[in-house]
Amino acid sequence: MNRRILPFFLLMSGLVFWEFCVRFYQIPHYILPAPILIFTELIKKHTLLLSHTLVTLQEMLIGFTLAIAIAIPIAILMFQFSILEYAFYPFIVGSQSVPVFAVAPLLILWFGYGIFSKVVMTAVIVFFPITLNTLDGLKSADPDVVNMFRILKANRWQILRKVNFPAALPFIFSGAKIGISISTIGAVIGEWVGSKAGLGYLMLHSNSQMQIALVFAAIVCLTAMGLVLLAIMTFLEKIVMPWKTLT
Repeated sequence: MNRRILPFFLLMSGLVFWEFCVRFYQIPHYILPAPILIFTELIKKHTLLLSHTLVTLQEMLIGFTLAIAIAIPIAILMFQFSILEYAFYPFIVGSQSVPVFAVAPLLILWFGYGIFSKVVMTAVIVFFPITLNTLDGLKSADPDVVNMFRILKANRWQILRKVNFPAALPFIFSGAKIGISISTIGAVIGEWVGSKAGLGYLMLHSNSQMQIALVFAAIVCLTAMGLVLLAIMTFLEKIVMPWKTLT
């Protein structure tokens, strides 16, 4: 079976099984709606879903961009100056042991109910994989090539630009793809804690109204958005590193 068809086949099989179970066991729609009901809700409430999707997408993209802008320079500085790595690495790793739900209310308190608190929440979640992947990528450069540049009297920043950073590109994109995939978590958690718009807000509001099909429709929108952003990131990776597709 074609590898592109296999995920679609598994998805359709799962939806058919889901539909059959809901109908056979007569599960109430307010507990588990059938896929057809969710699809109907997607069509009927498409305008509402689109407006909230755009809010969440804006939070994700700004937060992701902010994380990239901070994570890569920090990783470079940690690579160039080992004392900074020794100082900050434990705190970067340790920050991931803090539950995001514990941080979200504080961000709402500090930055308010506007978009900025959700942007910061997204950036906090995305920051970790990009920073560590970039740092590991910078360290992955061929030491023989680095030594050759040193023999040719290249300084450390020239070596970074010509050797280390190109070697780190696959790692950076790997971290970016992970980051863009989990950016939905930061945005939605921020909206759950305090928001007046976005898919997270819509999910909470719909759940309180027992509109479970609309909750699932919002989840479908989140999933689709994450997959599209991941596909875009993969496409950019192929443009920046065309040699990777040839190996």
